[in-house]
Amino acid sequence: MSFQSRVHVSERTQAVLVRGLQTVMVVILGIGLYSGNIGVAFNAAVGLLVTQLPAVLERRYGIVMDVALVLWIALAMFLHALGTVPLLGPDFATLYGSTWWWDHMTHALSSSLVVGSAYAVTRAFQEHTEYIHLGPKFTFAYLLVFVMAFGVFWELIEFYIAVGAGLFGIPQVLTQYGLEDTVLDLVYNTIGGLLVAIFGTTYLTGISDQLRGRFESEETKG
Repeated sequence: MSFQSRVHVSERTQAVLVRGLQTVMVVILGIGLYSGNIGVAFNAAVGLLVTQLPAVLERRYGIVMDVALVLWIALAMFLHALGTVPLLGPDFATLYGSTWWWDHMTHALSSSLVVGSAYAVTRAFQEHTEYIHLGPKFTFAYLLVFVMAFGVFWELIEFYIAVGAGLFGIPQVLTQYGLEDTVLDLVYNTIGGLLVAIFGTTYLTGISDQLRGRFESEETKG
């Protein structure tokens, strides 16, 4: 059963939602540039670039993503960019700074994208060659370890960006809120990965099959 039939949302509606989220991210990028807020501009720009990846994959490699997957990507990037915008109020706090669960929600969404990508590529390789075979239990463990390792890698990036910004006196484009927040980020990364590993892999089969076809095509050309 498809995503659309489960939630009763048409592909056209989802496509409109994707365009709407991208439009708002363009506005956020403009706000960041106009106000001189490098962090807001940077995160909005990165989010917009990531949402263009499905179109790039389709044009260059013929890999077509389901609109629901594109919406999944766009929503994760939008919520992250939105969280960096200073809100109207006495202290102009951001959603990341003023809403305790915002950071955890975006980490869970982002980690779900990472796990989804890892699963699609791994399954494509597994279907493409007879030398790789991962059983369901091993695949589940592999995805769990992968998302945990990626979460640690990302936290290190955030840490060193913060250190570099302090040393060179430049604005931070990514922010860490302390050791406790880092541990919670890793927990929610794992939760996001678990949800995809348990419930989301069915919706990624199409992408895996297209990647496998691409591998076979390149192998034939070679």
